[in-house]
Amino acid sequence: MLLRKITLEEFGAYRGKQSLDLTPKKNKPIILIGGLNGCGKTTLLDAIQLVLYGNRARCSGRGTKAYETYLRESINRKADPARGSSITLEFTVLTGGHEHHYRVVRSWHISGKTLKEFLNVYVDESYGERAKLGRTVRPESDFNRLLSEGWADHIESLLPLEIASLAFFDGEKIESLADPERAASVIESAVHSLLGVSTVQQLRNDLLALQRRQKLSDEEQHLLDNIRAQETERDAVLEAYDVAHQELGHSRSELGQAQRTLESLERAFAKEGGNLFTRRVELENDKEQILAQLAQLRAELIQLATGPLPLLLAAPLLSDLREQAAKEQQAQQSAHVLEVLAQRDTWLLDLLPDAQRIDVVAQLEADRAQRAKSTELAVNLQLPHDATAQLAVLDELLERDTARGDHLLKTLADLTAQLDQLDRQLAGVPAQHKVEALQQSREEQILEVARAQAACDRAAAQLEELKRRREYVTTLLERAHKEFVRTKVKAEEVERVIKYSEKARDTLERFGTALLQRHISRLEVAVLQSFKILMRKQSLVHDLRIDTGKFTLSLADADGEDIDPARLSAGERQLLAVSLLWGLMRVAGNRLPSVIDTPLGRLDSRHREHLVDRYFPHASNQVLLLSTDEEIDEYLLGRLKKSIAHTYTLVHDDREFTTSVVEGYWWNEGVQHAG
Repeated sequence: MLLRKITLEEFGAYRGKQSLDLTPKKNKPIILIGGLNGCGKTTLLDAIQLVLYGNRARCSGRGTKAYETYLRESINRKADPARGSSITLEFTVLTGGHEHHYRVVRSWHISGKTLKEFLNVYVDESYGERAKLGRTVRPESDFNRLLSEGWADHIESLLPLEIASLAFFDGEKIESLADPERAASVIESAVHSLLGVSTVQQLRNDLLALQRRQKLSDEEQHLLDNIRAQETERDAVLEAYDVAHQELGHSRSELGQAQRTLESLERAFAKEGGNLFTRRVELENDKEQILAQLAQLRAELIQLATGPLPLLLAAPLLSDLREQAAKEQQAQQSAHVLEVLAQRDTWLLDLLPDAQRIDVVAQLEADRAQRAKSTELAVNLQLPHDATAQLAVLDELLERDTARGDHLLKTLADLTAQLDQLDRQLAGVPAQHKVEALQQSREEQILEVARAQAACDRAAAQLEELKRRREYVTTLLERAHKEFVRTKVKAEEVERVIKYSEKARDTLERFGTALLQRHISRLEVAVLQSFKILMRKQSLVHDLRIDTGKFTLSLADADGEDIDPARLSAGERQLLAVSLLWGLMRVAGNRLPSVIDTPLGRLDSRHREHLVDRYFPHASNQVLLLSTDEEIDEYLLGRLKKSIAHTYTLVHDDREFTTSVVEGYWWNEGVQHAG
């Protein structure tokens, strides 16, 4: 497919009728269109998509507006609304070895309060640009009513809308493709649509439709109606699921950004001593508690000091007192023993004969004299008879109070050390004015993270619910289809059709799997080669793989270790996205034009040179570059010049708020005023 010419009439900022010849030349595939920001580059990109896809076009200027509102606002403000606007796009398509010329005219105007839109399609017409190109004219070259009415289906066969996103893109879209989740969806869509895998799936679906397509009886009609209703519900659930999946990705992106901002604030807050500031009240309360405990401990120590504990100061005297009490107790006991012995000796002597009495008396008196010596004390304090017991009780009290005192003193030392630590921490608490702003920002960001997390959780829950709903609806639909097939299998011919359709579907399924693997392998090689061509760090990425189930990209270095995409710079991720698009186009045979809006926004000078030298001249057989003077400057223009077929500059009149198309580019003769 080659774009030949586009004509804008009263569309957006384009006043009057403005035309651009887009036909590439031999070895010169690039059509360079320059314009400052706000001059209408993106409007031109939107115009190409709008004329082809109408209400389904993914125009950047539309946003959430209703289609009719978007068309009304697209009429030039200086133009007559009753005359309206129109977009004409001419392109050629090679089909079956023959080149066919299309001219598609989409126009609209306002009649009263109603907006009316028209679409006219001309194929191989015998006038206009077709005649200028000098090609053979077919007799049936006329306005094609059937094609005009069925254009939405026909353009899908020429350039599916999903594939158009690969052919028509801007710098922002390239940045979005650097996201692995977004890249996965693009790869899946491209492999299925651009590389023909979806054709195999469509054949399987057609065979399934063949199984179901039988003449219905009145009894079976309600079953088909039920199936159609379930298919409608399934389509609605699938659409809602896609929207929820995008919302979840957006919520996760917002959550990640909020968390990174919070982490940055936390680091700044901690650096300023914010953690101590936050714990200031806690530290002060701890200090008050320790002071109260210290006061209580001191009171208990004073209370101990009022008891017997001070007697430990006279420990030697207490020892002497115990010894004296023992001596006095022994003397008292000896005195009592002497009295008992005197009575015993008197009784014993009365029993002895007179001849033996003299010797015994002498022995007994000697024994009593010996015992009497123990009753003689150098000092007699005349202590109570239970003094020893009283001193034992005193020793127990002293031992108890000593242990209690040691415990209290140890606790006192520990609390004193804690108090010193708290004083040092409190001394390090920063002043309120130093951390107040950071603390407020941190608290606000904590709330923002919580809000983002809640939104992410809601989106995940909604996605999970839609997933369950999708599975449930799909199961019901499959069950209904099976029931319908069983109902319709009434004759041998129907059975034969179903039998061989099933076999063919199984074969197509295996073929589709093999085809997918083949395309994925080719795509891996093409994307990796493209990335290495564009990168200045040739040794950064050694291998690239695409998961055939999830269609996710994974990178590896020369050692086979996975490379986290976060390690790549913003420019390198942008080049990876460009490599993905380039690889897809190369595997598809470069049979589609590439329309690129603001392609160099976030790239450094070296990466820009790589794109200009290695990508743009080889991106496709036709490349439309929409650039500012800072992206494709005079230096890059010189490097690109040998590959340029046409150059244009979009000149904006700031007084009239209108844009006109001028041939040539900045730094060419006659367009210096365009800057």
